[in-house]
This record gives sequence, C-alpha cells and structure tokens, in this order.
Amino acid sequence: MNVFRLAGDMTHLLSVVVLLLKIHTIKSCAGISLKTQELYAVVFAARYLDMFVHFVSLYNTVMKLVFLASSFSIVWYMKRHKIVRRTYDKDHDTFRHYVLVLPCLLLALLINEKFTFREVMWAFSIYLEAVAIFPQLVLLQRTRNIDNLTGQYVFFLGAYRVLYILNWIYRYFTEPHFVHWISWVAGIVQTLLYADFFYYYIMSWKNNVKLELPA
Repeated sequence: MNVFRLAGDMTHLLSVVVLLLKIHTIKSCAGISLKTQELYAVVFAARYLDMFVHFVSLYNTVMKLVFLASSFSIVWYMKRHKIVRRTYDKDHDTFRHYVLVLPCLLLALLINEKFTFREVMWAFSIYLEAVAIFPQLVLLQRTRNIDNLTGQYVFFLGAYRVLYILNWIYRYFTEPHFVHWISWVAGIVQTLLYADFFYYYIMSWKNNVKLELPA
C-alpha cells in the first residue's frame, strides 16, 4: 500500500458514490451506459472469485464487497427500478458490448500469468476493464450534453486508473522484481481511452462552461 494506491482506490470509490448519488437522489440514470455497467459487473465478478478462499486483508475484502455489490445494484436499478429505468437512454446506448467480452476472454486464455481458472479469469477481468468504459464514452459522444454528476463519475473513474499507473511506477522503483505486464499494458490502454474526455472535461472546468463532447 502507498499513497498512490490509496488515492486510486478512494477515487474509484468516489466514482461509484457519485453514480449511486445520482441514481438514489435524483432517481435518474440519464447519460449512464447500462452496457458499461454490465461489463463492470462481469469484471468484478471474474476478478474477485478468490474473495472467499484467499484472504489478503480486511481492507481488501471490504473493497471487493463494495465494488461487487455496487456494480450489480447499479445494473439492477437501471434495468428494474420503476422510476430509474424510465430515464435510461436505450436509443443512444446501442454499442454492442458483447463483442468486447469474447476477444478479452480469448486473450486471457492466450496471455496470462499462470494457466489456472482463477488466473485466466483475473487476466480476463483486467482486459475487459480496459475497454469497459468504451460504451459509456460512445454514449456521451452521441448525446453530447453531459450533466455534472455524469461528467464527474467518468472523470473520477479515469482518474483512478491514472493514479494506479503512478502506483505501479512507484512500486517498480521501490520493490524488487515488481513486473506486471498484463496490468500495465491494459492500464495504459484504458487511460488512453479517457484522453479525449479528460481534455474536454478540464477545458470545460477551466472555462466554466457546460461539458460537451464533439460529435
């Protein structure tokens, strides 16, 4: 654990809090991609298969439970809640997210740290997380007009990955033999997907104008 890892975890948690705040208080999921939320639910389910057989720390277990519970609850609200589901923009959220799952699974079968079920699922979750934000970014680009909470949610989600990259850099120089190419490459790809959004988000904040993405 170091300051970058902790800041990354807290930023990731903050992104979830912002999204749940939007859903619970405003009773709206406008601007949120259900496709991305479904992918994140798959990511956490695949990654945390070891939760009940491999104890790392109380902090680690609590964070796993929080992300699992929040991801599935968000999907449930968007699909089943009688008020929230009416605000879901299914006409614009049309990215075929299932086309991302199979390539990530095949890649995990080919490139993993150890060819066991848990390690393959872990690699699969890393690859899928790298591209899970894609349907959300496509939706924002199609609708263009982005409310503050949605913009903050996506920004914090991207910032968490940037902080994790700083965590990896720090650990590379302070821990002997710290090499995790799968996480590193996937993390860089994930961060690059946010680059365009980051630019427009920072410019809108700097100029004090509403966030809009180009078509």
